[in-house]
Amino acid sequence: MNVSLIDYGAGNLRSVANALCELGVQPTLAASPENLVDTTHLVLPGVGSFGDCMMQLASRGLLTAIRDWLDAGKPYLGICLGYQILFDSSEESPGVPGLGMVPGTVRRFLPSPGLKIPHMGWNSAVPRNPDTGIWSGLGLQPYFYYVHSYFPVPDDPSVIAAQTCYGDHSFAAAIELPNLFACQFHPEKSQDTGLRLIRNFLGI
Repeated sequence: MNVSLIDYGAGNLRSVANALCELGVQPTLAASPENLVDTTHLVLPGVGSFGDCMMQLASRGLLTAIRDWLDAGKPYLGICLGYQILFDSSEESPGVPGLGMVPGTVRRFLPSPGLKIPHMGWNSAVPRNPDTGIWSGLGLQPYFYYVHSYFPVPDDPSVIAAQTCYGDHSFAAAIELPNLFACQFHPEKSQDTGLRLIRNFLGI
């Protein structure tokens, strides 16, 4: 197994790398397509803005590499912004196209009384298929750590793997396709629950 973390200059690499190391996996940093040659599992953690992320990935030649990776059906884990950029566009960066690998748009939480934006802290995720696959051993309503003001809205609800409620909002906390799992929460900051989810993704 060779796990690569996409390095576009702003991702939360250290926390994710530490989580992988705790599972006995030493990740490789991939700042260019050449770094992906021997990769078996690709992880894209993300912080910052949608537009900046897309610009930085493009400047490193990684956009095409990521699309090719996903088109080839290889394992991909997208975290936070690494989840959002899979979609067509985001209200955070109007006019900036996303990867377009999953049809849909990233929306901003609408202000409402008593609702703090960003959504920050621990919250539950309700899996559609608990205790199976990547959710194995996590129970009916595992808790994860969130930090975000935007959330993806897939055009096709069937890709949604888990829902989370925040105020009056119910949003797709995660999506899942045969080779792809992406989540709005941060498994690397979610203690034992997050480590179990990453372990399940890696199949170890």
